[in-house]
Amino acid sequence: MCVKPIRSLLQFATILPMGRQVDLGDFARHSYLYPVAGYVIGGIVGFVVYWVNPSPVAAALAVAGVLLLSGAHHFDGLLDLGDGLMAHGTRDKRIAALTDRQVGAGGIALGGTVLLLTYAGLQSSPYLAWAVLVGEVGAKFSMAFLTTYGAPFNDGIHSFLFRQSRWYFPAISAALVVPLVLVPVPRLALAGAGAAMILVPLALLSISRRCFGGVNGDVVGASNELSRAAIVLAIALAVS
Repeated sequence: MCVKPIRSLLQFATILPMGRQVDLGDFARHSYLYPVAGYVIGGIVGFVVYWVNPSPVAAALAVAGVLLLSGAHHFDGLLDLGDGLMAHGTRDKRIAALTDRQVGAGGIALGGTVLLLTYAGLQSSPYLAWAVLVGEVGAKFSMAFLTTYGAPFNDGIHSFLFRQSRWYFPAISAALVVPLVLVPVPRLALAGAGAAMILVPLALLSISRRCFGGVNGDVVGASNELSRAAIVLAIALAVS
């Protein structure tokens, strides 16, 4: 039964009220379920903004909605990644900037840029509500990918999830993404979204290994925000 793992996932990845707290290990042993959280978050936000006009307002509400339902948990990782990437000097200095709880100029710059790109992609898309759903599900695939293949450089939640994952988990996650072919979005746009969903975590994996010697929870969280932005932009550009 996947009830407890899904409940654990939603308690970890969202602020939705899920009743009594369950063990994170229930999700850790099934981290391929990440896209389920994307369907939940993207489905809720997409349904709300579907009824909103004009599109700039809908796009702003969509960005706010996905941040709110996720508790800005992954966005915090994006800000930390920005600081780590902008730090100069040794790998240790980059890691210190990445793990420091203060937000610097690098974090503000990267976070602001990703928010603007996400908003622009949604606002210019004739499939705004569906783009929200596709973006969220694809973003969660990127997290499943890095959870499995992103060897950690320190101890933490990511290292715990990494140890519980198996090499084939991303394949199951990809299968969970497949139903998105049924959404009323042009195939070319979905192909672009699929490419972004794969290329972003691959790029982050390479960058993180070079800059930090591995991956941590901040990098995995940042992959969610970066992948969402890349996916909605891919959809918008494909249909423009």
